[in-house]
Amino acid sequence: MRAAAAAARPMVGGPSLARTTLVLGSAVLLVGIVGVVAVGLGSVGISLDDTARILAHRALGLPLPTTWSPTSETIILELRLPRVLTAMLVGGALATAGTVFQAIFRNPMADPYVIGTAAGASLGAVLGILAPLLVPALAIGAGSEWLGLGVVQALAFAGGLTTVLVVFAVARSAGRVPVVTLLLTGYAVSSILAAAVALLMFVAGRALASIVAWLMGSLAGGSWSQLAIAAPLALGSMALLTLRWRQLNLLLLGDRQAEHLGLDVEREKLMLTVLASLATSAAVAISGTIGFIGLVVPHLLRLVIGPDHRLLLPAAALVGAALLALADLAARLAGGVPVGVLTALIGAPFFVWLLRRSASFPGLGG
Repeated sequence: MRAAAAAARPMVGGPSLARTTLVLGSAVLLVGIVGVVAVGLGSVGISLDDTARILAHRALGLPLPTTWSPTSETIILELRLPRVLTAMLVGGALATAGTVFQAIFRNPMADPYVIGTAAGASLGAVLGILAPLLVPALAIGAGSEWLGLGVVQALAFAGGLTTVLVVFAVARSAGRVPVVTLLLTGYAVSSILAAAVALLMFVAGRALASIVAWLMGSLAGGSWSQLAIAAPLALGSMALLTLRWRQLNLLLLGDRQAEHLGLDVEREKLMLTVLASLATSAAVAISGTIGFIGLVVPHLLRLVIGPDHRLLLPAAALVGAALLALADLAARLAGGVPVGVLTALIGAPFFVWLLRRSASFPGLGG
């Protein structure tokens, strides 16, 4: 009853304009500051002033005098900017998807990978890494890229999305998808796919290092061509999820209460799961598996601003974007450590803290 009451409160009136402006304005400012700092810092020092001028001149078209070298402009526009934008896209997508799955399952420990997205994407990526060894034509020429994405990224995306659809279909019974059944099915399918990945790693030979590098999660390969494909998928899914904030608020009440209020619960679960999985798959395809962003950000924001998804979803997207860009900057400055390793080192202690507080988690059942 306490969870239902907490979930019901944000549906009455919602956050005030002043509160919304403060929260989202602060989040946008954080994204802007982190973005400029992350683009400006690196192994080659470029002043923040020059960084801001280059971005303002090239991105906004402002007629500024050229006070920077062509090398600095190339480094920022061709190397750092696509990587930082990739980090922000991935962080925003994972945080948004994590927020949605925590609402669907009414569980603060749900994350974007809870029903097998990461396992499916990992299997697809491993198959993509091994494919050129079995079919040399895929390593060169037109076969090496599909619509601007490499074989690894394309198969990772397909694997993640397909796995979620399979899990949802298997868990469906008599026209309904019970939350517990969906979770257990996701766990079972993920275990099978993880075993398949382990078997492929065992026989990978010289490709083992590439597989391990992908599984650790990295943004080093971020490029404009990858962003051109992944951004519409991820941003489109995030926008559609944000528009469904009312349905997510109702789901916090529980399936029966939501149905009594006129919500088609099973249809909403399917739609929300597909959209969240689409955003997750698009992100994982270009970054590998990066953990804890989708778990940490929604939880912290719920503690700070409450469970109303009208404000929570856009705030999670912005804070997730800034957090992963900041983590990637730290990973770069630490000598190129995979960002997935860094987020795990930071996120795991938080997860332990989360376990201790989950019984009193505001706005979710438990």
